Amino acid sequence: MTKSIITAAVLIGGILLLSSFIKKYRKIEPANDLPKSIYDFKMNTLDGQSISLSKFKGKKMLIVNVASECGFTPQYKDLQQLHEKYGSKVTVIGFPANNFGGQEPGSSTQIGEFCKKNYGVTFQMMEKISVKGADTHQLYQWLSNKSANGTCDEAPKWNFCKYLIDENGKIIKFFGSRTNPMSDEITSLL
Repeated sequence: MTKSIITAAVLIGGILLLSSFIKKYRKIEPANDLPKSIYDFKMNTLDGQSISLSKFKGKKMLIVNVASECGFTPQYKDLQQLHEKYGSKVTVIGFPANNFGGQEPGSSTQIGEFCKKNYGVTFQMMEKISVKGADTHQLYQWLSNKSANGTCDEAPKWNFCKYLIDENGKIIKFFGSRTNPMSDEITSLL
């Protein structure tokens, strides 16, 4: 009996410790505190213009956390190609984030200039946000919280993770960094 009580106490202590660790390093708001739809989010572009994601209703969206100094940075070229080839079917939206290895240290102006100069980016780029940790932007909390979005509980593990959203604002699929934007895995779903 004493052994069972000790085991239970250790288990409860471990759960409490894990719970405080999670709260410290990844602030997840309860689903009822998050917007109900992706179309409820208003975001700022790299040049500071506020736009509602409802602007993209009726069209698929590919949401990507991007970075300028990453091994996957050449995917900007593929994202631009996807935008040019399939732009009538999908809106590509890049969200610069400095969460993985400090690989997006630049300002909005620097990010915009880098993307245009090196990859000719004309797809929609948003201001830099956080996609993990205690300061995770609400959009990425929604994207990675199945009780909020109804489908997906995957969070970015590195730069260039992708969420494909359907014409009605539902997540179709999450893709990791290694999935190229022009791969059949993505283009077959457009």
